[in-house]
Amino acid sequence: MRYLTVLLLCIGFVSCNSTSKDTEITFADNPVIAHRGAWKTKDLPKNSIAALKEAISLKCTGSEFDVRMTADEILVVTHDADYEGLDIESSTYEELAKHKLSNGETLPTLKDFITAGMTNNTTTGLVCEIKPSKTEGRNVLMADKAVATVKELKAEAYVSYYISFSYEVIKHIKTIEPNAKVLYLDGSKAPEDLHKDGITGLDYLVWKLKNKPNWITEARDLGLKLNAWTANKEEDIDWLLSHDFDYITTDEPELVFKKLKANSSSTN
Repeated sequence: MRYLTVLLLCIGFVSCNSTSKDTEITFADNPVIAHRGAWKTKDLPKNSIAALKEAISLKCTGSEFDVRMTADEILVVTHDADYEGLDIESSTYEELAKHKLSNGETLPTLKDFITAGMTNNTTTGLVCEIKPSKTEGRNVLMADKAVATVKELKAEAYVSYYISFSYEVIKHIKTIEPNAKVLYLDGSKAPEDLHKDGITGLDYLVWKLKNKPNWITEARDLGLKLNAWTANKEEDIDWLLSHDFDYITTDEPELVFKKLKANSSSTN
């Protein structure tokens, strides 16, 4: 009987220990999304794990990053179609990884990047931008692989949004993962069209929304989320704050926080 009790206690410990990794994440109550991480102030590489960690340190509600796929179908976090003179889609990950980021980091895979974003993070959502491919079939494959990676890591609670300039990508993600939140980046579709297709919200260039202020009202009336990029000028940040946007994607997260603090002080 004594041995049975010990065995049951051991099973209970293992069970509790396995669930302890399921950290609850409540996204910070601010509109600040760090564009490619919070890289600028400390001169960190864009889309680096260090820039992601800095965004988490600042308690941004989100940190945006870009995803592309290598020739051997590895998802990597980087913005441009080429990396260190190598075309990403026609190069293997091994070939690309030989070239370090400026801070010495290895070019992060999506899996490594998300894993880092899940570590010591209870405030900052991961905003995953899937960069469109010109090669037929790769957009859907990238979407499938991104969602599969998130599921494999049990990171659904950490990924606040999937975003893309490809309508094919975000519609496909909603098909394979109905609970996922997706935003469209291109700026070519009216809020009504997004709503009909079950898209979570719009994420358009600031000037496009300034030119179509009616879309802001329409989006809000339809319950769509409002985000805009890339707001770095004070006048743009002030405009987005005055229009009560849900999110502001920026290379200047510290500046947005400063303005939020000033606005809060002036209303108290």
